[in-house]
Amino acid sequence: MQHVHARVIGRTSKALLIGTAMSLAAGLAAAHVSISSGPGFADKNQEITFGVGHGCGTSDTYSVRVEIPSSVTSVRVMPSEFGKATIEKAASGLITAVTWQKADADLLAADNAYYKVGLRIRVPNQPFTAIHFPTRQTCKSADGGVSVVDWVAETESPDGGGPEPAPELRILPARQPGWNKFTVPAAVADLSVWFSDALIVWKDSAAYSFNSNIAEQIDGTAGVTKLTSLAANDVIWVKY
Repeated sequence: MQHVHARVIGRTSKALLIGTAMSLAAGLAAAHVSISSGPGFADKNQEITFGVGHGCGTSDTYSVRVEIPSSVTSVRVMPSEFGKATIEKAASGLITAVTWQKADADLLAADNAYYKVGLRIRVPNQPFTAIHFPTRQTCKSADGGVSVVDWVAETESPDGGGPEPAPELRILPARQPGWNKFTVPAAVADLSVWFSDALIVWKDSAAYSFNSNIAEQIDGTAGVTKLTSLAANDVIWVKY
């Protein structure tokens, strides 16, 4: 009887909360070279765009070399107005790095441009994980001086004194509009990392939403507790 009662509370509470759902917009801070196309979706072919926010000091960006993680086994290079792309391969034939380079005649006299380069990849079937693309940005000044910035760290140094952070692709499970059922493979301490674009996340009679209006409704709904974290193998329902 208690189990049935919990199910009734869950259905009623979901209906009340979804009635207040709003579209979400999450603003993410971007590194100087970062993935600007958003998250990846597990086991899907997807275009990934790297944004180059600015050059090195006052010098224009001359080339961008992106290393391909070993878990990415299918890569297609997308043409870019930035410059010509060349690839590096392992003995197995897998692409291990891609470099886009400007023609010398296209170099700008100052750092005043934003660039995009891209790949079409098969996203690894590893939902709720992140992969990194170590990147080397080479800049050249008008007088021919060359400078290099390596974006290679998996986490940003708290004091800013360590290696620069590598472009990171967070992998979400493939989903469809409406309700989706997922099993979380590993513990999640910060739900906003993976569910900032979801309307609401349910586990049993606990709920979470990144949206402040829906979160307020969760706090004020009888029979519903606030979901703050997930354990490995938790089964959840997520509405997008």
